[in-house]
Amino acid sequence: MTATATPSTGSGTVTAPRRPETLLLMNDRTRHTQFGHEELDRLHAVASLGQPLGAADLDSGAVRARLAEVEVLITSWGCPTLDHRVLRAAPRLRAVLHAAGSVRGHVPDAVFDRGLLVTTAADSNAEPVAQYTLGAVLWAFKKVPFLAMDARRSREDWSYLHRRGELSGRDRTVVLVGFSRIGRRVADFLHTLDLARVLVVDPVVDPAEIIAAGARPAQLAEALPQADVLSLHAPALPGTRHMIGAAQLAALPPGAVLINTARGSLVDTAALETACRAGLHAVLDVTDPEPLPADSPLYDLHNVVLTPHIAGSLGSETRTMAGAALTELERYAAGLPPLAPVTRQSLTTQA
Repeated sequence: MTATATPSTGSGTVTAPRRPETLLLMNDRTRHTQFGHEELDRLHAVASLGQPLGAADLDSGAVRARLAEVEVLITSWGCPTLDHRVLRAAPRLRAVLHAAGSVRGHVPDAVFDRGLLVTTAADSNAEPVAQYTLGAVLWAFKKVPFLAMDARRSREDWSYLHRRGELSGRDRTVVLVGFSRIGRRVADFLHTLDLARVLVVDPVVDPAEIIAAGARPAQLAEALPQADVLSLHAPALPGTRHMIGAAQLAALPPGAVLINTARGSLVDTAALETACRAGLHAVLDVTDPEPLPADSPLYDLHNVVLTPHIAGSLGSETRTMAGAALTELERYAAGLPPLAPVTRQSLTTQA
């Protein structure tokens, strides 16, 4: 159910648009980071806001009283699960507008059973992840982060220079697993730069879409032996868990680099440890578990780069996601369709 704009009166005068009662539901740190002066001004311009303006939980009487009146929730990191108990306490709720990426953590089936509008700001979050991935791909061609670690050990001796395979950005093949929001952007970047042949593995995407992006559709078994760089962009679903295991890692050619900015569960960690001990290069922004245990061998390998899940939106970048949620709120108040709706069906193939 979506809102409609207030119609004009018989005299021809147009009344002011509706101002839906709105509550920010996220942890305090996220709210203060995502909603600066600009975002708060937009929020006040379009919504009716009570006190408290935002909440991290639904335990206090004041928050429960607001919940009973709320029509729209703007959610983000730290939002509690919107289960039957919460929904019963929010009889007027009509929309959940997420100012982050995946809604899986707080939007159960009960939300869709109720027929609520759900939107995501995942498109905004895709941009910094794609940029991180592009940087990792470009550095992977010349093994930059791995040679930088070698330099700390060898110092005045450059004989290590040729031990990590070909150091070239020409005639390389990048395999993207998942033609998601992020995978598409990475393919676009690589096509624009005309740097590599791009193979895309995604069984649910129309091959014509992949070809239109300047890439070539492929099966995983066919693509892996050709991969100078293997970059993962698939969602974490039951069918994608450990989709990259011992057999898939063994199929990669010598000198290949695995990049994972998606979810750690896509890769069998034990198999990855074995492969990296044997020489596979890896850039891992996500792991399984996260973080890795202190005794993981991946910490000590100079052919492995670990970053603490930083590819996605952080700091001021998250304000772009707040802006996307506010755009959805403005459209909702004006009776316009959402730009990025999430449905029960779409969650079967996306994060």
